Amino acid sequence: MVFGVTVDHWKPGEPVLVDERAFGYPVRSLRDVPASDASRPRPAGALPPGEYMVQAVLNRYETFHRADGTTVKLHMDQGEGQHWNISPGNLYSKPQRITLNELAGLRKPFSLTLDQQIPPIPEPKDTKYIRHIKIQSALLTKFWGRPMYLSAIVLVPWGFDEHPDAHFPLIIFHDHFVDGFDNFRTEPPDPNLKPDYSDRFHIAGYNRIQQEEAYKFYQQWISPKFPRVLIVKIQHANPYYDDSYAVNSANVGPYGDAIETELIPAIEKQFRGLGAGWSRFVYGGSTGGWESLAVQVFYPDHYNGAFAACPDPIDFHAYTNIDLYHDKNAFYLYGANKTVEQPAMRDYLGHTTITTKQVNEYELALGDHGRSGEQFDIWQAIYGPVGKDGYPQPIFNKETGEIDHQTAEYWRQHYDLEHILETNWSTLGPKLQGKIHIYVGSDDTYFLNDAVYRMEDFLKSTSNPPYDGEVTYGPRAEHCWNGDPTQPNYLSRLHYNTMYLPKILDRIEKTAPAGADLTSWRY
Repeated sequence: MVFGVTVDHWKPGEPVLVDERAFGYPVRSLRDVPASDASRPRPAGALPPGEYMVQAVLNRYETFHRADGTTVKLHMDQGEGQHWNISPGNLYSKPQRITLNELAGLRKPFSLTLDQQIPPIPEPKDTKYIRHIKIQSALLTKFWGRPMYLSAIVLVPWGFDEHPDAHFPLIIFHDHFVDGFDNFRTEPPDPNLKPDYSDRFHIAGYNRIQQEEAYKFYQQWISPKFPRVLIVKIQHANPYYDDSYAVNSANVGPYGDAIETELIPAIEKQFRGLGAGWSRFVYGGSTGGWESLAVQVFYPDHYNGAFAACPDPIDFHAYTNIDLYHDKNAFYLYGANKTVEQPAMRDYLGHTTITTKQVNEYELALGDHGRSGEQFDIWQAIYGPVGKDGYPQPIFNKETGEIDHQTAEYWRQHYDLEHILETNWSTLGPKLQGKIHIYVGSDDTYFLNDAVYRMEDFLKSTSNPPYDGEVTYGPRAEHCWNGDPTQPNYLSRLHYNTMYLPKILDRIEKTAPAGADLTSWRY
């Protein structure tokens, strides 16, 4: 259970009260905490008697004076990927056990002291194959009114240092914030690794499978016939989330232009990229799947192909299972005589694991004004306009679920990828022919296949030119299925770095302009 309050101008030594007014999840208020022993008396409005483990964490906000004239208070990422519970500088108390008797409950406050601080994260070190780059972005610094940085982890090919005249194709692996390549391992699996069980994939020893696949990829990476390319993971955590969705946004800033015009040229200069649109590709899953398709659409000449697996909603008629344009409410489906709360997550058998209402209650417990650092809040920040208070304009009321259709129309015009393609196909189509590849499980955990169905219907209807790409579904596959029909879902998600390379190389051969460098990187 988590209960959150917002504090402002808090001074050391001053107490802050967390009581029944604090917004909580999965229990709405401290007064509603269920009793472990229903037979024991419970004082009105108080916690039931019993033993509790409690801890307090302060997620520290910074004040930003943005270039658009707004002043907002947000948590700035400290190198951890915008996770409040591990963010350096955040304060916390030691866990404490308390005992409440029948007469105490909430009426007798207990105190927690924020006397601990999360330490800084050491700077990452380069290795033979994994390199790092960090730049200050002029565009983002101007927008946020303080120094802002972009960085990337670059997987360089075998022979990179020994072939200084070679230049390489560039592949962006869009993902959430990562501090390394977890699917690249230069050592065999740890023989002392204790096998775990993956509830998500229903398989024992998943951690060992991950290590085995990561080591297998390393062995491929250094083999003589493996393609010599640069694979890049961008680090673009920001004051709202662990990444920026790689596009320009009224609330989050011009991350799209910053990545495309500042970071990628710096990467290609330092690591000898070929530096041309025909030699650049993007792939990724989930958030990375949406980003891959989005940057291909918004920067059609910058890339020669996008491979989008299980993308976040690419048509807001199917914003997970919500139709933002026609539904009245994001939480409930209304009938003539009943109201049904809608699911947010399911397994491949259709079991609901959490509802949309519950997800948003969790986010509210972590932060108001869209400051939770979680999924619905970042969609709102990226896709929406700036509200009157300087924070993102809500797409729906987080307590009632009522949808704001005026804001939904803003979303449609700026970030509904299907709508943008359909509206602009006469100009975008010739630039995107053969570049769009989408993969999703037919039982995606977050209902993301629904939006892909709509996108596929449009893409199949295209002419002048036809899209000439692919849309593929994994039967009974849950989230992160990436298009490999020969692999079970738990394994296919580990193969992003190898799955699309044959298609990328084929595309390069067919589309590289006359005189292009097709040899220096084929040593």
